[in-house]
Amino acid sequence: MAAAVVVVVNGTHRSRRALRWALQKFPPSDRIVLAHVLPPLVSVPTPSGNKILMSEIRTDVSARILHDRKLKAEENFIPFKKLCQPREVGTLLLEDDSPAAALLKYASESGVKNLVLGSASSSNCFMRKFKGGEDLPASILELAPNTCSIYVVLRKKILTRVSNTSCSRGPITSQLHHSNLLNKTSGPSLLSQRGSNRVILKEVPHSQSSLSSTHRTTLSIAQRVSEDTCSQSVSPGGFAIRNGGRAEATVLSASDAEISEVTVLSPISERKQLKSETLQTPTLKALDYKNAFQYAFPVSHSTNLLEAQVEVEKLKIELSNTFALYNQACQELAYVKNKVHVLSSECSEEASNVKDALEREETLKRSAEEEKTKHLEIIKEVEEARQLFAREAYGRQKAEMNALKVSFERKKLIDSLLLSDKRYRRYSIEEILAATEGFSDSKKIGEGGYGKVYKCSIDYTPVAVKVLRLDAPDKKEEFLKEVEVLSQLCHPHLLLLLGACPENGCLVYEYMDNGSLEDRLFCRNNTPPIPWYTRFQIILEVAQGLAFLHGMKPEPIVHRDLKPGNILLDVNYVSKIGDVGLAKFLTEIVPDSVTEYHETVLAGTLYYMDPEYQRTGTIRPKSDLYALGVVILQLLTGKHPAGLLTAVENAIKTGSFRDILDKSITDWPLVSPEKLACIGLKCSSLRCRDRPDLESEVIPQLEALVDIADGRVRLRQINVYAPSHYLCPILQEVMGDPHIAADGFTYEHIAIKKWLEKYIGILQILDEVTGNFCWSFEVLRTVQ
Repeated sequence: MAAAVVVVVNGTHRSRRALRWALQKFPPSDRIVLAHVLPPLVSVPTPSGNKILMSEIRTDVSARILHDRKLKAEENFIPFKKLCQPREVGTLLLEDDSPAAALLKYASESGVKNLVLGSASSSNCFMRKFKGGEDLPASILELAPNTCSIYVVLRKKILTRVSNTSCSRGPITSQLHHSNLLNKTSGPSLLSQRGSNRVILKEVPHSQSSLSSTHRTTLSIAQRVSEDTCSQSVSPGGFAIRNGGRAEATVLSASDAEISEVTVLSPISERKQLKSETLQTPTLKALDYKNAFQYAFPVSHSTNLLEAQVEVEKLKIELSNTFALYNQACQELAYVKNKVHVLSSECSEEASNVKDALEREETLKRSAEEEKTKHLEIIKEVEEARQLFAREAYGRQKAEMNALKVSFERKKLIDSLLLSDKRYRRYSIEEILAATEGFSDSKKIGEGGYGKVYKCSIDYTPVAVKVLRLDAPDKKEEFLKEVEVLSQLCHPHLLLLLGACPENGCLVYEYMDNGSLEDRLFCRNNTPPIPWYTRFQIILEVAQGLAFLHGMKPEPIVHRDLKPGNILLDVNYVSKIGDVGLAKFLTEIVPDSVTEYHETVLAGTLYYMDPEYQRTGTIRPKSDLYALGVVILQLLTGKHPAGLLTAVENAIKTGSFRDILDKSITDWPLVSPEKLACIGLKCSSLRCRDRPDLESEVIPQLEALVDIADGRVRLRQINVYAPSHYLCPILQEVMGDPHIAADGFTYEHIAIKKWLEKYIGILQILDEVTGNFCWSFEVLRTVQ
């Protein structure tokens, strides 16, 4: 079914104005359709900013894009549908480059009777004319089919073009109506030109839209005359123009059309006037009709009677039509009353909303005032903070300048002290460069976080030159500390400082042929393993060196970085402690039973660092004892220090200690390594109070173990062997604690006990074999 009214919308306030006018103009029985014209979709944008043609997109993707575009376009109808409630309206989407062409095509094909459009803004019209675009209202008014009425709703007036009424005996005539909604005002004339026919419309005040009964009667007679004579006196394409200013009717051809004042009444007022015309002046119409032809055509009385009968029949038909229009007007009145009721309820609701909005506005104003007050307070606080920051920045800058001044003075003092220090030999930078061949890589024998070490010869003496990195203040302090400590020390197991070059941060030490204990322990560069008795001797020598540092007067010295890498070996495997750059003089020794916390920067290597020192920052002489215990266990097992304490402790508890000894040594003694491991575990206790005293407890035990090892070595060197019955069958050593077992043989007590503990599950011999021992006094007396 074709729509009675089509309203063109595009989302602007002009479209809403046109829709409101259409809702008031047309009765509820007329079906209203909202129409919107979309331009064809030729291309779509890509994320990179380019565009891709629709023809290059897959069919399913383009269909989805078009569907999404249609749904988005349908959303534009939602506010217009709400404006039409409770009246049901339809929607129509058209697609064309020219909106006017699309609407005209739809009007021609669907037979739409009424087409309502909003006006175009003056600025848009100017831009369209400038760019060569089309003016939609003007195009529709000019090109619309004669069967469709066009209404262009302006702000204060309506431009209309009513469809042609057909004549039974002549061609179709068209009327162009122009109504002005301004009261007591008149606007400029509008010129509409179509083909060769030109019609000029002049806006008429709304007060003149109501004609007098005489004018309406004359107009009706003129219309009827034109209907009867249209085939004879109106040429094709002519217009019938009603004159609202004079009580006369004129039929003009298209070529003779002149400026005429035209008015269009609203549907309701026009129908009321038509009803009044029919009921009040039928005699005048007939009389005027008769007089109109009385002077032109002499007719008989019968002819006049027949014409009167025809006129009466026409008046009856007009009367029935008038009653139909009256009934329709009543329906429209009821609809308008209902609309007024709805609008009044909406107005009350809008008033309530306005009241709520005003209350919210007051609340927001109060909130804004509070926020403004807070903002001013914050600005004040920020300004105060800025001033405080400026003062602090000035104070910090002043403090930095003072610190730089103090640092410069301190540097000058240190340099003067270094130049005047006579405790070590001072080497020039030229001597160091000549000896190291300009710090050549071929002379380099080591490198670490402290710097690089070069092997060279000065004054025909092999030396090691340690070049420290002095790029940071703490490195400078470390260099000065090492010079200060080493220049005061002289011990056979401490590395000897031969001299220094303060300008370049160089220390000159005596050269140690076998390098560090770490390299020899892990057999780097394919060096042979260190014998077990030499390892015992190294442990004793390191302990004696530490005891010397701890016994310094008046302030003891703590090394803080004892590890195999800092223990150096000469050609005869005599050990010396080096790298005392992290050593510290203790002005006050904290007792072992007291826990004291200090905020300090920790120094040393992780696995050799005292746990209590890590936790509290308190350094004690026994902190070096923990590192000594770890070094002892490393010399026995040849393993990395990570998890070594737990592994050795578990091995001793399970009786499998010999399984974790260094496999590169095959002639480990049976008892001495385990005793040495127990000493190492005691030294590496977690708490300082649980560690033994180095000088009174650890060194005597180490000396006893070293004496036993030296005795065995001396016996081997002089090829003196004891009688076979003095040797333990298991250890093949002279027995110190001989016991006779049940089998009749004499064994070292600890050896037979360990042997039985290991192999008791295999032998499963008699009970007396496992536990019955007696002293062999004869062997013991002979050995002693």
